[in-house]
Amino acid sequence: MYKRYRLPGIWREMDQLQQDMNRLFEDAVGKRTIGSPSYPAINLWANGEGQLIKAEMPGLDADDFQVDVTADTLTISGSRKDKAVSENSRYHRHERGSGEFMRTIQLPFMVDTESVNATIKNGLLTIKLQRAEADKPKKIAVKSE
Repeated sequence: MYKRYRLPGIWREMDQLQQDMNRLFEDAVGKRTIGSPSYPAINLWANGEGQLIKAEMPGLDADDFQVDVTADTLTISGSRKDKAVSENSRYHRHERGSGEFMRTIQLPFMVDTESVNATIKNGLLTIKLQRAEADKPKKIAVKSE
């Protein structure tokens, strides 16, 4: 049989305090990341010529939101309306949010705001952006002397 090693009183209290602090921080970080998803969900692809953005906008029509592009910033804003239910009904579960929304993202490079193309089909918003001519890398010819 072995004897269990016991920490002196002050060290036991310090160990308990450390465990409590770790639990506190884990709870705080977990709630912050789980509680605030971004809407709409966005995927962005980019190459040297332009960018393609797809955003999930279920149940929205083109009149329900707007897309703004300035230099290297994209903003999608609008409103999701709550569907009316009969007066004698109550929600059993309400997971889809409603109301005003706005999502702004920094784009990887400057875009030509005159050539922006945005379409929505089956709840999927597709935005095509062309890279600004002034922002495209220039190939410099090196001359030998």
